[in-house]
Amino acid sequence: MTKQSIEQNPKQKYRQLCEHETTIPIFSKAWWLDSVAGNDWDVVLVEKGDQILASLPYVVRKRFGLTVLTMPPLTQTLGPWLRPSTAKYAKQLSQEKDLIQTLYDQLPQHAQYNQNWHHSRTNWLPLFWKGYQQTTRYTYRIEDISDHDRLWNNLDSNAKGHIKRASKELKVVRDLPFENFVELNKKVFKRQKLDVPYSENLLFKINKACLDNKAGTCFYAVDSNKEIHAALYLIWDDNSAYSLMSGSDPILRSSGAISLLRWESIKYSSSVTKSFDFEGSMIEPIERFMRSFGAIQTPYFAINKTNSKLLKIYQGLKGILK
Repeated sequence: MTKQSIEQNPKQKYRQLCEHETTIPIFSKAWWLDSVAGNDWDVVLVEKGDQILASLPYVVRKRFGLTVLTMPPLTQTLGPWLRPSTAKYAKQLSQEKDLIQTLYDQLPQHAQYNQNWHHSRTNWLPLFWKGYQQTTRYTYRIEDISDHDRLWNNLDSNAKGHIKRASKELKVVRDLPFENFVELNKKVFKRQKLDVPYSENLLFKINKACLDNKAGTCFYAVDSNKEIHAALYLIWDDNSAYSLMSGSDPILRSSGAISLLRWESIKYSSSVTKSFDFEGSMIEPIERFMRSFGAIQTPYFAINKTNSKLLKIYQGLKGILK
């Protein structure tokens, strides 16, 4: 091990890893975690010599005065990253078991752990053996977005109709002030009489981080009167684009602007990455909308474990009172 690596702490080593390792998803990148969690994140590593074999970033929060390792806002997945292996399948499973368990054994003491794993991480058995639990969730993905004609043919008739109608009346632009997106995003929650679950400051931090790292942009659908009907925020890494957030004017919702923006963002994504992730929802109408774009239902794991007796009692009472 070199003197330089000895002097670096795990977080510094992880920052360097993120700079050149293309298989680490955007939500696990150090710069992303800086923007959504500030100083409240850290990472554990498994190393062999000067090489990092596995990593597990985590975000620390307090709940009832107890330490909880959880997901930061607007972050679809986190969980472990393992260096890709060329070993035979049986050996890979053995390596995964050792690496995953070694990572989780290094986590700081905590009352509860909750993380959504990236869809490509499909082996959670090593944690089942350590008392963790798993819930299957779904996103919707298009794995190959290179052929626009094929993508169009895979849309259902309703989606095509919305896009065709909207494209006659609306223009898609990307050069408007980000403040416009923030206001439209607020309206989504206002229409549903919900509080916005994150701050404006967070949105501006994410936008700045994405622009600085050339990993995000915002699409706006504007009519001839310069009224903005809807907006969509897109982010990406080397392997996938993600439809992170959207917003729309409730008065102009019937224009089909969201469908048009989704289609244009998919086409744009093919110029910067390989696949497209709709950041799926378990809400039925949203799921139906994503499916209409020819996206494939893709499972991912929500992994959790509660160590605190107090939180176990709270969760039990909460379940009874539902």
